[in-house]
Amino acid sequence: MTFNGIILLLVNSNVSRATYSAFRSGLSLDKIYPNSKLDITTVPQPPVSKDGKFTGFIPMDKIHVSYSRSSGPGGQNVNKLSTKAEVRFNVATANWIPETIRARLAEQVRNLTTKEGDLIVKSDRTRSQHLNLADALDKLRDLIHSAAKSLEAPVVSVETLEKLRRQRERAARERLKEKRIHSMTKQARQAPTID
Repeated sequence: MTFNGIILLLVNSNVSRATYSAFRSGLSLDKIYPNSKLDITTVPQPPVSKDGKFTGFIPMDKIHVSYSRSSGPGGQNVNKLSTKAEVRFNVATANWIPETIRARLAEQVRNLTTKEGDLIVKSDRTRSQHLNLADALDKLRDLIHSAAKSLEAPVVSVETLEKLRRQRERAARERLKEKRIHSMTKQARQAPTID
């Protein structure tokens, strides 16, 4: 009862706003994390690639995102909401992808690009617009990572090369043996000649 009376007294009195703002909870962020320099007004910088590899960061201002009606799950919901996400960007001008990976990506995804060179990645797996956008971005990230991985030359040991050489020789011997057997079978079917 006295608590309500104190609030009424504060509301009815001419106490300045500064008195209210001076009060801080014991659970405020600056008391829990005193050394934190959290500033929500600054935009974090994207990670910088040091050795020409893709960092996994996709800048949202460099891609075009659109939504349309989905053919995926959702029942009648798909007739009312645009939940299908489509991510589109031009591969040739995507300077956020390293040049070597960009060239390899253009080769690998020729069937997903338009005549103008725009790569299109779509997703309609879920009923949520945001989850479909996240899924489309994951698909795009996987495409870029697979292009980067295909650039790395596989290291083949000497033993493996020798094993492959022996397998090729054995296959050639078997092929010639089969040809010889087939030739003898064909010769046996011919009519005898009087020479």
